[in-house]
Amino acid sequence: MQFPESWLREFCNPSLTTQQLADTLTMAGLEVEELEPVAPPFTKIVVGEIKEAVQHPNADRLRVCQVDVGQGALLNIVCGAPNARVGIRVPCALVGAELPPGEDGKPFVIKVGKLRGVESQGMLCSAKELQIADDHGGLLELPADAPLGQDIRQYLNLDDTLMTLKLTPNLAHCLSVYGIAREVSALTGAPLKAPTFPTVPTQVSDKLAVNVQAPDLCGRFSGRVVKGVNTKAQTPQWMVDRLARCGQRSVSPL
Repeated sequence: MQFPESWLREFCNPSLTTQQLADTLTMAGLEVEELEPVAPPFTKIVVGEIKEAVQHPNADRLRVCQVDVGQGALLNIVCGAPNARVGIRVPCALVGAELPPGEDGKPFVIKVGKLRGVESQGMLCSAKELQIADDHGGLLELPADAPLGQDIRQYLNLDDTLMTLKLTPNLAHCLSVYGIAREVSALTGAPLKAPTFPTVPTQVSDKLAVNVQAPDLCGRFSGRVVKGVNTKAQTPQWMVDRLARCGQRSVSPL
């Protein structure tokens, strides 16, 4: 079972370090097999917005972008990503930034350089270049309300840890993050914050007949008829990210 530490701490947040929390769970029988950072180390990568994107004069597959990173003056950055276009907000590595190490094990330092004769004052990044996902088809597009200039580690909550637990068959009550949080609360005395589920009033009168054939095994059965579902709705990014950190791929809200 894999989940991000930050999600667990939303329900129960004891005054323990990550390692102390893992040791406490392990000693209670919830063996923590692995602790892994959500993202590798990198610095000086912030939220930027492409204000202008024009064709590179000497290269068909490159664009010259004017990027706003909240510093007043726009940065001139040459980019080859197919989705580089005006209006999107993306991770921008500033001059002096250190990207995650490559195959040689050394961090990649961003410097002012020239690409086909045009100066580039930084680099626009994909999720693969930040090593937070395998998608390398283009720039990592951020929500339109992402704060310009904010450190991308802070914005995407990348200073987090993935916890992998090895649960035995008798611990079915811990097959959820909230279930783990209850154990942590019992072990440490830290308060448990229970989730709230606001009541949604019924809007349709349709009913579906149910025949419980084994009342001794099913003490209660409940359901609701739902209509008018928007099949084109997008899964919220926070939910996509949280599922991904649990090892699950988001398909659609349905």
